[in-house]
Amino acid sequence: MVSQAMKNLGTARSVIRELFEYGNQRAAVVGRENVYDFSLGNPSVAPPPVVNETAIRLLQEPNSPIHAYTSAPGDYAARQRFADSLNRRFQGNYKPEQLYLTVGAAASLCCCFHALSCPGDEIIVFAPYFPEYSVFIAGAGAKMVVIPPEMEHFQIDFDAFEQALTPNTKGVVINSPNNPSGVVYSLETLQKLAGILKEKAAQYGHPIYLISDEPYREIVFSGFQVPWVPHLYEDTIVCYSYSKSLSLPGERLGYVLVPDQVTDSADVYAAIAGAGRCLGYVNAPSLFQQVTSLCCEETSDLAFYERNANILVPALREMGYHVPQPGGAFYLFPRSLEPDDLAFSERAKKDFDLLLVPGTGFGAPGHVRLAFCVDTGMIERSLPKFKALAESYR
Repeated sequence: MVSQAMKNLGTARSVIRELFEYGNQRAAVVGRENVYDFSLGNPSVAPPPVVNETAIRLLQEPNSPIHAYTSAPGDYAARQRFADSLNRRFQGNYKPEQLYLTVGAAASLCCCFHALSCPGDEIIVFAPYFPEYSVFIAGAGAKMVVIPPEMEHFQIDFDAFEQALTPNTKGVVINSPNNPSGVVYSLETLQKLAGILKEKAAQYGHPIYLISDEPYREIVFSGFQVPWVPHLYEDTIVCYSYSKSLSLPGERLGYVLVPDQVTDSADVYAAIAGAGRCLGYVNAPSLFQQVTSLCCEETSDLAFYERNANILVPALREMGYHVPQPGGAFYLFPRSLEPDDLAFSERAKKDFDLLLVPGTGFGAPGHVRLAFCVDTGMIERSLPKFKALAESYR
């Protein structure tokens, strides 16, 4: 006998991965250039050259312990560099002892959920949301409560949010810039969220932790800003990854930041460290603790994504698609041209070789996600297909 829940997770691939694999199979039949794959959010720009240069230099140092274990929270010198960078960028007073280095943002979130969740606790997420949240939260033994999307701009539906808050609410997750919509929460939205959380925490007599999931923090388009959330709400825990800013998704390096201002911060940090131990993470990858900490103020050519958005968004709108304005990341989340987004995605795939991820899995039926972190030429070649898809509904 095995765990049926784990078996189900191990055998049921995500819709995103299924589309990606279909695209590979279809490319073998019709040619890669004739498949328009917007399924997978895999950064398409190269890391800045300094990343490889730094890795090579570290690997060539004689008698280097670069492949050895580090302390479980991460090498102290690396954490010091990360803290110094955060202090320069966000005018903080963060210390290495407040940073716990992780195997990417997914591990950061899992550590937080396991650290905070007690029996009966609830974690609130806002649709549209990254589908793996449901797996991470359930794995931590908490209940995920979904706030339906505010359909026009994908900011927060505060009426629904206030109704969902209960004394069992332990945490709230935000993801801005957002996967799958690319939307950036405005300062006004975050201030209002912070005010409600402060009021409810006082009413319930316990903190409500705001978990800010920020892997796309550096991918921000012209005219938009991503506020530093700990300045707005004291009980904020930050989860971060260098997968997108440095184009290193496969190297799995991120962190959890637990500022001293967080209620019971020492206990929260200790619980996060305990969660990492329980989950068997041991320590984050040693080589890339050093590489990313030495390169943490560098970025890839992130302007590439805005250039792609500036081609795709106006073209789709002219064809009649409703596309909320992305403020960052590398995703669009247009409405499907029929209420059934699964059927719409299937038609796009079978009739036009457009691989679009249904919005149902993100908690927002009636939409599809486009990951435009792809070759610009592919975007340009795909536009007639999008137009033909739209015309097929007229």
